[in-house]
Amino acid sequence: MTVATMQNNRLETILTETGVLTREQILDVLQRNAGAAKPIPEIVVDQGYAKEDPFIRALAGVLKVPFIRLNDRKITPDILEKMPTKAIFQYNVIPLEMDNGALRVATCDPFNPGMMDALRMATGLKVRLSLSTSGDISTAAKKFYGVGADTFDRMMQDNRIEMPGEDELKQDLSDLDSEASVVKFVNQIIWEAHKDRATDIHLEPMEMDLRIRYRIDGVLHPIPVPPQLKRFQASIISRIKVMSNMDIAEKRLPQDGRISLRIQGAEIDVRVSTMPTVYGESVSLRLLMRSSGMMGMDRLGLAPEDEKVLVKLINKPHGILLNTGPTGSGKSTSLYAWLHTINTTDLRILTIEDPIEYEMPGVNQIHVRAEIGMTFAVGLRHILRQDPDVIMVGEIRDKETAEIASRAALTGHLVFSTLHTNDAAGAVSRLIDMGIEPFLVASSIEGLVAQRLVRRLCPACRRPWKVDETFLASEEFPMDRLKEGTIYEANPEGCEDCRGTGFKGRTGIYEIIVVDDNIRPLIVQRSSSNIIKQEALRHGMRTLRDDGWTKVLAGITTFEEVIRAAEADEAMVET
Repeated sequence: MTVATMQNNRLETILTETGVLTREQILDVLQRNAGAAKPIPEIVVDQGYAKEDPFIRALAGVLKVPFIRLNDRKITPDILEKMPTKAIFQYNVIPLEMDNGALRVATCDPFNPGMMDALRMATGLKVRLSLSTSGDISTAAKKFYGVGADTFDRMMQDNRIEMPGEDELKQDLSDLDSEASVVKFVNQIIWEAHKDRATDIHLEPMEMDLRIRYRIDGVLHPIPVPPQLKRFQASIISRIKVMSNMDIAEKRLPQDGRISLRIQGAEIDVRVSTMPTVYGESVSLRLLMRSSGMMGMDRLGLAPEDEKVLVKLINKPHGILLNTGPTGSGKSTSLYAWLHTINTTDLRILTIEDPIEYEMPGVNQIHVRAEIGMTFAVGLRHILRQDPDVIMVGEIRDKETAEIASRAALTGHLVFSTLHTNDAAGAVSRLIDMGIEPFLVASSIEGLVAQRLVRRLCPACRRPWKVDETFLASEEFPMDRLKEGTIYEANPEGCEDCRGTGFKGRTGIYEIIVVDDNIRPLIVQRSSSNIIKQEALRHGMRTLRDDGWTKVLAGITTFEEVIRAAEADEAMVET
């Protein structure tokens, strides 16, 4: 019997004793493991045979080694220094503590050939294993060593900077091995942001360090970075400038650029902005997944009755449909979803945007270029000569754009656009304040939508909330609705699915006003937004908070998220 056969038999015995896999699954795992360098636990998870946590726990029981979770594990600096950074990331391990003269190390792959010998040589110590999940280990490595610490270690050793050639700018970021050090470090920052579902990356120069933060589900999270990263600040920022075709010599003026990348086959656009600050240039990167702009109405988080109303509005032959809310409330995503829903070969759709966030097949999209006189108003005026059926204006910012959009709606065009107001009814006052005649507003607008984004609870680790009725009453929660469902809260420890945050993704809360014969006379009379809102409430409109309470009771989000996203409703129906 060969050594390979004996090894295979041993693995088969261990996997059988876990009791997690069937014999057919075990044989498939062993066959896949023989033909690839993938770890056995990764194959088990990728094939859907078991979740990683229960499989690793069972494996630890069979091998008689401890299983640990690293979420709140305290590891002292002297222990972290006992293992080279390169070994940490190469073998996906983390040193834990000294155990009777041996270094205890957490791993997710106890079958890795040569790992024990390599770790012994790297540390000069005896090594004992504990098992943990790959997610826990990689999170701990980033927490204690910083994102891209292995690359940074090489940069420190080389003490030199390599700048990329043009042919390196379109590489897939999931292949990071052969890149030059600074190139790889920047790619790792973007790669980690993508894996963490971040929408923005901020590189912020401080006096003594370079801070990096990711915006995930609308909340900024500081990212652990290697010490002395400030030393490579200029090189990192220059690399980003090269990628986005900016002038690397210009450091006194703000600049804008764009990067197109591939991440595991997915196309991603990155909008880049630099801004001079007292300690160097601050860089912001907005990550835009091209495919995410193609979502349908069913993925916006609309209540069934609201979706029916909105579908009816976006299929009208003419009129204006305005989406309102602050920056970052998902207005653009909603507009793209509306266009995606009605985008057929018998409609000519033109958009004018600043900037174009997602490219839509079958839609003619125009980029605003104010520096050469191509403003929203100028573009919109020329769009009307292009025989459009549907027009999307990224934002109504001035009287001229609002006036042209209103007249376009009155001459048989359907117009979608956005405004920055606190609620749906406030859009009317805003347009009138811009100088648009009330009769023009009343006759052109068909619908007003307000929206906010709230974080979704992770369904895998959410937990019931102990109801505080006094607190609910203080926020004007309708107490009679408590029987409709269970209110949940986020688990502060999180889980693998949500990367320890307790939340996973975001959804919208909405209020929709249909401008009908009850609302139009109020607009003509220049009634306040509160009066318009009261009239809409009388005829069945649900406020942002009403929609939010529904999602709280459905276990989708938390009470605190709704309070944070939507202010208390000032306009109440008079009794």
